[in-house]
Amino acid sequence: MVLLNGCFPSKKEKKANFETVRQKTATSTAKPAKAEVPPYMAKGAKVYKQVCLTCHQANGGGVSGLNAPLAKADFVLGDKNKLLEIIFKGSEAGLNVNGSDYANLMPGYGMLGDEEIASVASYIRNSFGNKAEPVTTEEVASYRAATKK
Repeated sequence: MVLLNGCFPSKKEKKANFETVRQKTATSTAKPAKAEVPPYMAKGAKVYKQVCLTCHQANGGGVSGLNAPLAKADFVLGDKNKLLEIIFKGSEAGLNVNGSDYANLMPGYGMLGDEEIASVASYIRNSFGNKAEPVTTEEVASYRAATKK
């Protein structure tokens, strides 16, 4: 009898095993915490939808031969001041992006506030497959002050 009793778990062991399985199941089905979206991304997305979306499209791909793409574009991912120059002053027809020319003029948006420009520039630099350092409001203010002279 002692031999048979050793093969079957006691009620306490069954309960302990059940609790362990239940805890593992609860842990494995728990959803991971949602990553915080930086505030500039939400603000930048709003400005992008209002100002940029029509020409540069929802995917940042632009319109072939007309409106420059923002996805993987050298002027977006490179020097921040080049991107700020285009946002502030616009661009002339014939803008060359990654070896292709784009025919449409882009108006300048220097009338936007520093925070709006910083947010949309940061959004563009971190959307559409782009990954680059955000543009700060201070950098925009500094660029604005330097180009007013």
